[in-house]
Amino acid sequence: MAIELKSLRKSSIMRPPRIVLHGTHGVGKSTFASAAGNPVFIQTEEGLDALNVTAFPLARSYDEVMEALKALYVEEHEFTTVVLDSADWLEQLIWKKVAMNHKVSNIEDIGYGKGYIYAIEMWRDILEGFDLLRNEKQMMTIILAHTQIKRFDDPLADSYDRYMLDLHKGGASVISEWCDVLAFANYNVATVKEELGFKQTRTRAMGAGTRVLHTQERPGWVAKSRYPLPDTMPLDYKVFSTALVTAMESQQSNAKEISK
Repeated sequence: MAIELKSLRKSSIMRPPRIVLHGTHGVGKSTFASAAGNPVFIQTEEGLDALNVTAFPLARSYDEVMEALKALYVEEHEFTTVVLDSADWLEQLIWKKVAMNHKVSNIEDIGYGKGYIYAIEMWRDILEGFDLLRNEKQMMTIILAHTQIKRFDDPLADSYDRYMLDLHKGGASVISEWCDVLAFANYNVATVKEELGFKQTRTRAMGAGTRVLHTQERPGWVAKSRYPLPDTMPLDYKVFSTALVTAMESQQSNAKEISK
């Protein structure tokens, strides 16, 4: 297919954002996504019963997830947000599909780690489906994921623990590079030291259950934003949406000024 000049576009065009939200168990990731505009959930795990949302039947295979994406692409509808809940459960379906394609019982049975390379290609197909919905259906994507505490080997400092996506490193890398916002949700926790006597101390966690959203990477967690969002804000979709629209409009305005 020949490339024509009329296919060129300005990079400052505002398109629906691609959001990945990872967070601790029960922090309210699904509730956050349910407040987005006209959402439809592609669910790979149970847990939406308490929420009044529209969702596809629970996907039990990689193919069923792809079929849901296809239905949103080819059929007429009024949904403006597609939510995947969740990435780590989808990864298990991807691994099963890879094993089935190569006629083995487990992805680990494919030698030299090639099974995980094949899984990355399937992740790319999933993300391409979300991009089609973004570009041609003007749909925002929210991918929810659980988090894990994992040792991070910093080449410039001592190793330390941090919250990371609960995914294989290949899938986590592809998703992190693809998204526009990678946010981390957690409870706001402070620590205090207590004197126990005999020169002994104990660190105790304190908090009122406040839930916060982090959009910038710190030693303790993985996050990023391609928009100038506040570093931290309440885990409230209305607050986040207002900040996101403001940031996107500011970014677009700056781009137009530069191009003059």
